[in-house]
Amino acid sequence: MKRNTYYMDEVITSEKVDVKYFRRLLSHLVPYKKLFLISLILLALSSVAAVFPPFIIRAIVNEVLPYGDERMTQLIVYIVALGVLGVLTAVLPYFHKRIMGTLGHKIIAEVRHEIFLKLQQLPFDYYDNRPAGKISIRVTDYINELADFFTDYLLNLIVDALKIVVATVFMLCLSPLFTAIVYAAAIPLTVCVYLVKRSVRRLWRYHRAKNSNRNAFIVESIMGEKVIKNSNRSDYNREVYRGLQEDSARTWMKIVRRNELNAPISELFWNAGILALYAVAFALIGGGATAIAGTVIAFSLYTSLCAEPLLQFTAVLQQLSQVSANLERVYETIDTPVTIHDAENAVALKDVQGKVDFNDVTFGYEPGVNVLEHFDLHVNPGEKIALVGPTGAGKTTVISLLTRFYDVNEGSVQVDGVDVRRATLHSLRKEIGVLMQEPFIFKGTVLENIRYGTPEATDEECIAAAKAIYCDRVAARLPDGYNTMLGERGEGLSAGEKQLLSFARVVLKNPRIVILDEATSAIDSETELLIQAALDRILQGKTSFIVAHRLSTIRKADRILFIADKGIAEQGSHEQLMALRGKYYALNQRR
Repeated sequence: MKRNTYYMDEVITSEKVDVKYFRRLLSHLVPYKKLFLISLILLALSSVAAVFPPFIIRAIVNEVLPYGDERMTQLIVYIVALGVLGVLTAVLPYFHKRIMGTLGHKIIAEVRHEIFLKLQQLPFDYYDNRPAGKISIRVTDYINELADFFTDYLLNLIVDALKIVVATVFMLCLSPLFTAIVYAAAIPLTVCVYLVKRSVRRLWRYHRAKNSNRNAFIVESIMGEKVIKNSNRSDYNREVYRGLQEDSARTWMKIVRRNELNAPISELFWNAGILALYAVAFALIGGGATAIAGTVIAFSLYTSLCAEPLLQFTAVLQQLSQVSANLERVYETIDTPVTIHDAENAVALKDVQGKVDFNDVTFGYEPGVNVLEHFDLHVNPGEKIALVGPTGAGKTTVISLLTRFYDVNEGSVQVDGVDVRRATLHSLRKEIGVLMQEPFIFKGTVLENIRYGTPEATDEECIAAAKAIYCDRVAARLPDGYNTMLGERGEGLSAGEKQLLSFARVVLKNPRIVILDEATSAIDSETELLIQAALDRILQGKTSFIVAHRLSTIRKADRILFIADKGIAEQGSHEQLMALRGKYYALNQRR
């Protein structure tokens, strides 16, 4: 798959509001259906309380005021009823908003957990093909917008829909003719709003893509801050960001301009409806109809009462487009197949000796482009294997297949005769310790970083592991020693000190198979000599794979493999390969 970058828009797969995503989101309500039912009851009562006053006012005007003091008691009853309805209209929304807020929080929390869990399970090729910024925005911004929609817009949607339905029932009871006049204005209004919404929907999707691009560039710039400054790219990057921001802002302004059409369209049709209502009322009065005044006042109030919900309804419909686009991306991630997982009836590796076999392995990161072809390698327990060769030849690929970061296309990789695809991931990775070229230090104390892969280890065991690899020198210079809180990505530690911490992790883990992928490249020569002495003890009896360019790191290996041309071009000890005067010899002559 071609890698998506910050300057490439994500593919717009659909322009429609996909109802299935909303059904899926709302399916999280099932465990809370009783609470949701209570909220709906409160909503119904609130809606009735909001639309009843015009009905009472109509009765006051038509049935009480013309008779003066004769119906004073009835007037008092109506006024008290209006007061009670006013209190209910103020109080009931408070409770159902609290309930909906709670439900919204629970549902969005479940979606957040679901997508985060999937990101922990997804294979490396998912991350290989997407910038970190475009992944993070799905967990942050998209989910935040979903939370806002669910707790605010969805609540308003239900309230407004109920208000319109209840108001329509009351209007039909009062006058079917006047109701028809109101809806004669509402129907073309709805059609126009729909057309505006449809034009906005595609813009929302493009705006989302532009925001994703901008976020990807921001994350990339933060991660590469030192390189950017050292390369004098700050001014250039500022212009890149300006372009990405302008793309986003340009799309946003198009959305704003389209959305601004809603207010004048609504005002035009509602004012036309009010004028038509008054015109028909005057005609009826002129024709001798009685008790019209109260009905006209009631319908004027109902028209105003429906106007706001319809305007809010259009806002929600437009928000639906954005939320649908966000849901599409969130569920795209959640639905991504986990290709690296425990097979059915997978076995746990036990008493691992460290025998490793690559049997006729073929593998490529992209279809049709193989990095390894018919690769065979058989390693005995305790054997130390060094991998050398040109960049991109497949050295790291070999160890990535062993750790099952990727699965082979053909052939098999075995540990102690068990295909790694048939072993549980937990047991496999428990027996393999990996030291990468660029170690990652988490925010936390030195001790917490050392025991990261072995959470049950005691402080004493962590300190012993640190001393074994000379990592105690790092702790000694820090203000609180092993309890010093380290910054994000190990801020304040040198590259070599970060690597020493990662060495201590592996020592504490004590795996049967150890992989060093350019693990000493960031360590000075003096420290490397100390570590080499420590590694000689630590790797004793363990199967190890070493990818390195330094001759001092690989010359003591039992076997050195020169990886080239999609396989093993040469293999043997340092002395044997130097005597061969082939590719390995030429590589050493160039150093």
